[in-house]
Amino acid sequence: MIKRHRIQFPKDELNAYDQSETYFYLHASGHPRKIRFHDYDEIYQIPGLYEQLFYDRLKCVSPVKVTAILESAIKQSQENFSELRVLDLGAGNGMVGEELKKRGVSRLIGVDIIVEAFEAAQRDRPGVYDAYYVEDFCLLSEESKESIASWQCDCMITVAALGFGDIPVKAFIEAFNIIKTKGWIGFNIKDTFLDQSDNSGFSKMVRELIFSKYLDIYHIERYRHRLSTEGEPLHYFAIAGKKNADVPLEFLKSKNFMV
Repeated sequence: MIKRHRIQFPKDELNAYDQSETYFYLHASGHPRKIRFHDYDEIYQIPGLYEQLFYDRLKCVSPVKVTAILESAIKQSQENFSELRVLDLGAGNGMVGEELKKRGVSRLIGVDIIVEAFEAAQRDRPGVYDAYYVEDFCLLSEESKESIASWQCDCMITVAALGFGDIPVKAFIEAFNIIKTKGWIGFNIKDTFLDQSDNSGFSKMVRELIFSKYLDIYHIERYRHRLSTEGEPLHYFAIAGKKNADVPLEFLKSKNFMV
């Protein structure tokens, strides 16, 4: 039986308004430990903490939502979801992979930048992934790229990992280009990232990609990703589409996305 953890949310303006800096206190051995929500290396090392924090307390639904809209998009095209070979970018401890496995995908390849994510997936969900790579896609070697590409993935999914510095533009596009042409793409982003007033690099990249010739959108849906620590809904967009072609370096340079 997985141990239940004592989690406390602070009450302050920073926590309420800056999602990227949100934190909580973990009470263990009588000493409160401050951990940011994006300190995944620390969270993954503690069995059950990630699930209790984001799914039990904050009611995150994104793994189910994004996989569901991806499946819906594929059904529109009369293709078979169970034949997909999926690259799970930012795979973490395997919650998205587990959802995909339930739906019967053919092959599942996990990728994350931190070894703690791989170790947590092996500990909590052994056997979900056919392979799991610990790689920085901004610094991907040719050998690693060839190894990942050898799985011939025709789908990429990334959930709750975009737009807060977790997966940079370059890493996202590198993964996008590894997917076979006419493959499927499923991801989610915070709703404000589609607002023209958001000038961050990732926000601009997503808007350009959605309206570019490189991706055809099949399904886009605004939904409640999870609750904030104050109990307010945080809304995201879930997006599914089909890749038409690799995104060339010239496109990224012309939009000033290479950083």
